[in-house]
Amino acid sequence: MPETTSDLTWIAMLLPFVAALLAPWLTARLGAAAAWVLALAPALAFVHFLGFLPEIATGERVTGGYAWVPSLNLSFSWLLDGLSLTFALLITGIGALIVLYAGGYMKGHPQQGRFFSYILLFMGAMLGVVVSDSFLMLFVFWELTSITSFLLIGFDHAREASRRAALQALVVTGGGGLVLLAGLIFVWNITGISQLSLLLSTGDILRESPFYMAALLLVLGGAFTKSAQFPFHFWLPNAMEAPTPVSAYLHSATMVKAGVYLLMRLNPVMGGTPAWEILLPFFGGITLLVGAVLAVRQTDLKLMLAYTTVASLGLLVMLTGFDTPYAVEAAVLYLVAHSLFKGGLFMVAGIIDHETGTRDIRLLGGLRKLMPITFAAAILGGISMAGLPPLFGFLAKEEIYAALAGANPRAILFTAVAVIGNALMFVIAFAVGLKPFVGAETKTPKHAHEGPILLWLGPLVLALLSFGGAVLSSLSHRYVTSPMASAIDGEPQMVTISLIPHVGVPLALSVLTIVLGVVLYLGLERLRATVDRVVIGLGISPDRGFDHFVAGLVALSVRVTRVIHNGRLEVYITTTFILVALVLLVTPVVYGELPAVPVWPADLGLAEAAFLAIAVIGVAAVLSARDRLTAIVCLGIQGFALAVLFLLFGAPDLSFTQFMVETLSVVILALVMTRLRLSLTDHRPLIARLLDGAAAIACGIGFALLLIRATSAPFDATLTEFFAAYSKAIAHGANVVNVIIVDFRGVDTLGEISVVMITGLAILALIRVRVAPATPTASVVSPPSGSFGDVKGKKKGKVK
Repeated sequence: MPETTSDLTWIAMLLPFVAALLAPWLTARLGAAAAWVLALAPALAFVHFLGFLPEIATGERVTGGYAWVPSLNLSFSWLLDGLSLTFALLITGIGALIVLYAGGYMKGHPQQGRFFSYILLFMGAMLGVVVSDSFLMLFVFWELTSITSFLLIGFDHAREASRRAALQALVVTGGGGLVLLAGLIFVWNITGISQLSLLLSTGDILRESPFYMAALLLVLGGAFTKSAQFPFHFWLPNAMEAPTPVSAYLHSATMVKAGVYLLMRLNPVMGGTPAWEILLPFFGGITLLVGAVLAVRQTDLKLMLAYTTVASLGLLVMLTGFDTPYAVEAAVLYLVAHSLFKGGLFMVAGIIDHETGTRDIRLLGGLRKLMPITFAAAILGGISMAGLPPLFGFLAKEEIYAALAGANPRAILFTAVAVIGNALMFVIAFAVGLKPFVGAETKTPKHAHEGPILLWLGPLVLALLSFGGAVLSSLSHRYVTSPMASAIDGEPQMVTISLIPHVGVPLALSVLTIVLGVVLYLGLERLRATVDRVVIGLGISPDRGFDHFVAGLVALSVRVTRVIHNGRLEVYITTTFILVALVLLVTPVVYGELPAVPVWPADLGLAEAAFLAIAVIGVAAVLSARDRLTAIVCLGIQGFALAVLFLLFGAPDLSFTQFMVETLSVVILALVMTRLRLSLTDHRPLIARLLDGAAAIACGIGFALLLIRATSAPFDATLTEFFAAYSKAIAHGANVVNVIIVDFRGVDTLGEISVVMITGLAILALIRVRVAPATPTASVVSPPSGSFGDVKGKKKGKVK
């Protein structure tokens, strides 16, 4: 496939982020009018991507980017083909309309600037997902969509329902992102490739790998959680707690389709296997039915649309995994149609709520004369969602039935699933797009009237695009759907369906869907009551299951914490030393890496032997000391003896450092001990002393073995030669050790200084501790018996 390069795409990718930074400042000065300025960012990005249509239509791919870590094959790179370009146009085009819509919907909100910033960040994250070429870049933007959607769903953070919905979405989609990361790592290790543009040309390498199933399940885990496939569908309807502009954007062109995008992107290298063709249609079909059935149970306009989005995502996943000639074309057509009609209908629901004060369908009616422009946008969106001509949804529905219809049991089963699901979505399409506007005018909480242009512009434009795309289907297929289908299928495809119906099974199934939909629409109230009774009777709710899962996880965490973190410092210290000893001793024994017994040096001088003896005497003094202060002072003997040995062996700088460390250690420990009210002697029982002594001896032996093993290895002078050669030339320092510490290891040295500073602050806090006199009624908690730090007296510390 021919490729061209683009060096300006990164600017288009950054435009939403730049606008997000400016949004609060612009909104504070321009108010709702800032929407017109902020919408320029996605609009300009839309124009940029629109310019690629001619060359993408000829089968070319556009790539670009920059090497980040070449040694690890990591890059900041992008890929534009029929699939990613279509998504980029939907994200930026609908995004510009959403920003304008938010300007009218959120007008007067004290946090409108913050909202603009969040929605633009979300837009940039989603744009990054669909144009990313490198795995790392894809994952970073993938998780960024989870974080920004958390901010948007929980925008009204004062409400508990909003906070819960935001946390739920973050847990489900963020967890799925981690699963996806594992899947991408599997793919990377199997193929050795970390870029999608190169991966798509690897053929059957993934499918033939023994780790294919593991990689597939991990990728499906990420895709299913993001695109709300059963049983992870529950987070999406709950996300309706977000303001309506978020819902319209989330459901039309962005986050919920990220999983579908990923499955379509990987179809050429992971599709076509029995696992792919079983799992995707199975879970997609269940999601389609669950979403459609639960949609008719709702009375809130947004929830009705939200559950049909779940159903539509299930239909897209089912088609992506269905291995028939027209399945990919049907998925492409339905994805574009759904983006147009669902974005418009959500905005219509928001207009109704904004201008009437309610979204309850039972309280709405007769709005056609009061809101004529909104009605026009609503009915056109409803017609497209119902799959009726002359809207783009009709093309999608006909192609769906052409892809699914067949004589074998599998085809019959999934065709029946599609007919039932589409019939129920037909009901919701007219329940939302028609029912609030016809019949007798009802009394609503607010006096209904047509909204401002910022509100109705978006849904009207999307409805007209759906109409124009269907009427001019040849142009739509040439520039959008055919290149997209070719990218998904991995080979050239030509979509040809038009508004002229083809007499045959697909048309018959369409008629059956319409008839069934009309019958169910006329009996909507009875249907809603029936579904409600069935759902209540079954008592199955993945949403409640999520709550039980989280509650169980919290309870398990509390129990584990009580076992591991019992609040006793001596237990923590003892456990740490035992584990260190095990690591130092068990590992060399298991792997046969024990060092040879060192030979006593024959040329050991009198001075060296004398200071070794002083160190041994210091150890004996510590063990025989009768009080803590004496033990601390004796503890410094070994350190000073070691410092002198460093000096004797020609390391004065190291010797000086050792002298400073030992002096400070003795002074600080002595100072701290004098500030604590401790008993003068050690009252630990014998078993505690034996355990602590054994741990100390084991750690000492372990470190000794490690040092002997390390020093017995052949000396590698590579770094020595490097530092000697470049210390003067690069860092202009004659003292090699100083240059290493300050320049070559500058960051490490900064970290060490930070540790010392933090330690000093902690010591200062301990010094400032004052002991308050006990009151007669004060409760006293005795320290654990046998502790080396037994507290003398019954007094409580108080920090001043």
